[in-house]
Amino acid sequence: MNITKEQIDDLNAVVKVAITKDDYKEKVDTILKDYRKQANIPGFRKGQVPMGLIKKQYGKAVLVDEVNKLLQDNLNKYLTEEKLDVLGNPLPKQQESFNWDADELAFEFELGLAPAFDVQLKTKKAITQYKIVADKKMVDEQVERIQKQYGKIVSKTEVAKNYEVSGTFKNEDEEIDHKTTVELDKIKSKKAIESLVGKKVGETVSLKTKGLFKEDYLLSAALGLDKEKAEKLNIEVDFTIEEINERQPAKLDQELFDKLFGKDTVTSEKELKDKIKEDSEKQFEQQADQKLLNDITEKLIADTKFDLPTDFLQKWIQVSGENPLSEDEAKEEFEKSEKGLRYQLIEGKLINENDLQVQFDELKEFAKGFIKSQMAQYGHLDPQEEELENIAARVMGNQDEVKRMSEQLMSQKLLNLYKEKANLKVKEISYENFVKEVYG
Repeated sequence: MNITKEQIDDLNAVVKVAITKDDYKEKVDTILKDYRKQANIPGFRKGQVPMGLIKKQYGKAVLVDEVNKLLQDNLNKYLTEEKLDVLGNPLPKQQESFNWDADELAFEFELGLAPAFDVQLKTKKAITQYKIVADKKMVDEQVERIQKQYGKIVSKTEVAKNYEVSGTFKNEDEEIDHKTTVELDKIKSKKAIESLVGKKVGETVSLKTKGLFKEDYLLSAALGLDKEKAEKLNIEVDFTIEEINERQPAKLDQELFDKLFGKDTVTSEKELKDKIKEDSEKQFEQQADQKLLNDITEKLIADTKFDLPTDFLQKWIQVSGENPLSEDEAKEEFEKSEKGLRYQLIEGKLINENDLQVQFDELKEFAKGFIKSQMAQYGHLDPQEEELENIAARVMGNQDEVKRMSEQLMSQKLLNLYKEKANLKVKEISYENFVKEVYG
């Protein structure tokens, strides 16, 4: 067998493979002999079928199968030994009137080669790294929510400001008939509040939907409609009162602190607020990190210029799926995936150049950390090491989970690399302003 490479240009090459009978004859003959031993053909005893008949019936299929195995094994070996960085898979070139009986079989494969390029993390223009802080307003609002959530519900006979009112919204024309609970402090319309205050169980008030709530999403929940339909409504709905409650806030005492965070973890209102601020900012850090990762990804794709073997990749996309695509479909698919492919190449180069590897032990510790955080969400704040080890062992036995966590850990390593080497400017910002600035 002889394998040679013809370089077409920097991004394209053709590999030629020449296979002689000596490369496959022994293997083919052995398989055909086994076929002969097992063949049941009318007119012949088992194992006594003439070899000529066996070759006539099975020879070509066995030859093709063995040659294809040879091609696959030796082509992969050649690409590895020659350290050829290929995109997609080698594409066999079509040959007309191929003669499988020839003494030498010649095959050609098109290769798409990965481009050579450099990645610069120190961009000219600094990329914003957001540091989201929980300001006093946010912390105070969270304290109020906690007091409400853990407070006492007291039944009332008459609606007053800041009460909760349960009842049913109705509108025949829009087919609205939905039970819900409304918090008066979330109603925006002063007229609606005036209509409700002083009313009793069994009474019905008419309310305009437009501008009813401070937050638009509350209207769809209250009426039992999808968000898009609710936003378009400008009608009157009848609200029949069925229950009136006052939610008296919980006291900020040790009983509440222990219920929230475990015994004696927090012992004062100040510590409560400090804890809320700390926990909130940890959660915000994840959002800020994801924003940074997205922004650096976009910047690297925009700034790192290189060509791709586009024609080859479109041909490969055309034939590599379960169902072959037309040229136009393959072109469209390539255009959709090009950005992702470019970042995949950039990311691969950064991983190699900075020797970023995911080791088994650190992946296991990463899994244990993830498991611990999941357990904490369900109130299990202090799991035993043995328990974590057992759960992590089960998780690590699932290949899909291992792949997912490996990708998450590598993303974290890349993020740490960016924070260390990229040109960043830190911007401290409240969560409210972060949402406005980033999401509009």
